[in-house]
Amino acid sequence: MDAAQLLPAGALAGVRVLDLSRVLAGPWAGQLMADLGADVVKVERPGSGDDTRAWGPPWLADVDGAATAESAYYLSANRNKRSVAIDIGGAEGQARVRALAAKADILLENFKVGGLAQYGLDYASLKALNPRLIYCSITGFGQTGPYAARAGYDFLIQGMGGLMSVTGRADGDDGAGPQKVGVALTDVMTGLYASVAVLAALAHRERSGEGQHIDLALLDVQVACLANQASNYLVGGEPPRRMGNAHPNIVPYQDFPTADGHMIIAVGNDGQFARFCDAAGHPEWARDERFATNPRRVLHRAELVGLIRGVTVGRATADWIAAMEAAGVPCGPINTLDKVFDDPQVRARGLRVELPHPVAGTVPLVANPIRMSASPVAYRRAPPTLGEHTAEVLDEWLGKQGVHV
Repeated sequence: MDAAQLLPAGALAGVRVLDLSRVLAGPWAGQLMADLGADVVKVERPGSGDDTRAWGPPWLADVDGAATAESAYYLSANRNKRSVAIDIGGAEGQARVRALAAKADILLENFKVGGLAQYGLDYASLKALNPRLIYCSITGFGQTGPYAARAGYDFLIQGMGGLMSVTGRADGDDGAGPQKVGVALTDVMTGLYASVAVLAALAHRERSGEGQHIDLALLDVQVACLANQASNYLVGGEPPRRMGNAHPNIVPYQDFPTADGHMIIAVGNDGQFARFCDAAGHPEWARDERFATNPRRVLHRAELVGLIRGVTVGRATADWIAAMEAAGVPCGPINTLDKVFDDPQVRARGLRVELPHPVAGTVPLVANPIRMSASPVAYRRAPPTLGEHTAEVLDEWLGKQGVHV
């Protein structure tokens, strides 16, 4: 028996997902559903597979320490899936994907708008075969609108969608200018929205018996995720400016220099500010009319931040964190990733996992953050090698039909 079959059934056990997506947004959604127990089958091009398989270094090392063809980028978004290698450019491959789609509950794809119609794999064609199919299309700009035909990439969307306009050092500061976030956050958020939309469509199907088409655009997601910054603009009428690590609505809520580096102080209310002032040795700040309430602190941001910086440079980061934790003031270091994965809280929560891998022996991965008491996330399979499960899936999903389509 496969070791994966010995693990408890997940919340999405019995749900079949056909993943025609590549790179990050779609695969991220597929991985999340796979972690929750769905049977996710990743369809890849023979010979090359998902684009991210070539996005290295770094590469996973085999048991002898030599680099494999498995990139770290690919590994980040394809756990718990099975890979089938099918050429959808040919009639036989198209027939196989149609046959798989007829058996699927969900299909994920991130081709250009209309790109799958030439293969007979668009929503209208597959709905005729499987009216219960939930078909999720992820594109840069959506299925409609003047930009619908354009290709969209995370970096581009971070710029067009406003995120870079509020990320980076303030104008006039050294190194000022727009900055992208250090990970492809728009792709990741789109994958999360896709997962929510698919689960909502599954619930709708339980009532109606019918599937539906989901149209998700990276640009839409990026604008939606501007959250308070977008609301600040819509209500106040003034586009937010870049502020470095400062917060537009809360003070003090940013990084501060210490004797040996930097730390973050995140004061969320007036009570925390009073405790911070006591711990910093300046209780009079909390009584100063310029700083007594958060709206006043926002108004007098420059004066207060200057005062705090003059004090924080006098002690080491660890000393400050200990003092702030004792006072109940949110405070923390700015960790590099080696320190993140060595952090006692991160270790206690098990955020690094290792899975058996057919080439490398084992592969280290970042754990899923969802904790469910009755149907927990399970780590069934390492990210698959290209085409690793082609025969297995065709036989399991299609039986004898898989040999002939």
